[in-house]
Amino acid sequence: MSENTEAIKANLGEAGSHLKQAAVAAGGAVRNAAGAAGDELRLGTAQVKAELADSGVAGLGAAQHLGGAASEQMDALVEKGRDLLDSAAELIRERPLAAFGVAFAAGWIISKLARSDK
Repeated sequence: MSENTEAIKANLGEAGSHLKQAAVAAGGAVRNAAGAAGDELRLGTAQVKAELADSGVAGLGAAQHLGGAASEQMDALVEKGRDLLDSAAELIRERPLAAFGVAFAAGWIISKLARSDK
């Protein structure tokens, strides 16, 4: 064989060897990338679970405070009702005849409405 043929064979052999090494390196890179992606996925899943758990705890905290807030609102409404009754009682003390007349008229109207429905 000629020198040129030998040089071609040597160069092709070397090229084949480099291609083989490139394939091995690519396979390793793919395996490493898959491993890293799996690790990132596990980390992301753990973070999502932690955030969901924190959200649940915050929701429970809000629910616990909801009862207290409702109680405060009920107390405020009861206090307003008492104020209204006190105001009405004061008005009745100041003007008993007018209060009796208004009560009598309201009772008469209600009785008429009740009779007209029958």
